[in-house]
Amino acid sequence: MLSINVSNLCKNYAGENALRGVSFSIERGQLYGIIGADGAGKTTLLRILVTLISAESGSASVMGFDVAKDLQKIRTEIGYMPQKFSLYQDLTVRENMMFFADVYGVKTNERKERMDRLLDFSRLRKFQNRRAANLSGGMKQKLALSCALIHTPGLLILDEPTTGVDPVSRKEFWDILKELREQGITIVVSTPYMDEATMCDSLMIMHKGEILRIGSPSELIDNYPFDIYKVENEEFTINCPQDTKTPQGIVLMYPSGGAVHVVVHKEIKTGEELLDIIKLIFGADVKVDKIKPGIEDLFFLLVSEKDANGNVV
Repeated sequence: MLSINVSNLCKNYAGENALRGVSFSIERGQLYGIIGADGAGKTTLLRILVTLISAESGSASVMGFDVAKDLQKIRTEIGYMPQKFSLYQDLTVRENMMFFADVYGVKTNERKERMDRLLDFSRLRKFQNRRAANLSGGMKQKLALSCALIHTPGLLILDEPTTGVDPVSRKEFWDILKELREQGITIVVSTPYMDEATMCDSLMIMHKGEILRIGSPSELIDNYPFDIYKVENEEFTINCPQDTKTPQGIVLMYPSGGAVHVVVHKEIKTGEELLDIIKLIFGADVKVDKIKPGIEDLFFLLVSEKDANGNVV
């Protein structure tokens, strides 16, 4: 059964195409990730799904309801967490949760049980009397998530929930998402972090309003068509040359974590010949290791091919 079904969805802003005929579906119970750079269309897509804005054309259903016709029904079925912290800074953790319980019409006899459960679940119980303004970034995100869950929705939609959050809090947040998935809640989350993408059941890669690829993280990586070599210097951060003409056989070069990843055609450049070419570009004093591709490598490849020929590969 589908939680979300989207067909040929289009959205324009002042003549610019934010979404260009997007189509996909999400099964219930999935942890579904959407990745892409700024301007990819992630936020626009999510805002249409939660009925905050409308599309120019195409159709979408959420939990079996039409986003163009069944706004109120959808809003009672989903939890939504936008990019920016939208809770009340002068209210405490518990007061914010009480407020959203009122907004969602949670019955009085159910309210205390749900709030206590969420305070424990989000690890916020000992901070329940602290004002939201005095919470850390990670705790604010946990509070926002708790407020989005107060009416026990079947679908949770999160727009870059861990942006600007420290690594420890990011991990804790994703641990909570995994627990929610185990409870049967469908989760759709957009993220700019490639390491978070690997934690999803299914993944959509977007760029400039289009879908470049959909699949499980393992499927996407297993189908990577080239070899990748990591070029680094042990003494300093190596720079990726900007004005060097790419030699024949080398597909792509880009910086990654203080090193440079060199993408190579499998059948053209191997062994000593490849090593000589890499050292000619970067100098002799470099270390070269063949590595397995990751989601970040796939993302760079898809975006480079898309920008080079204008077609989705």
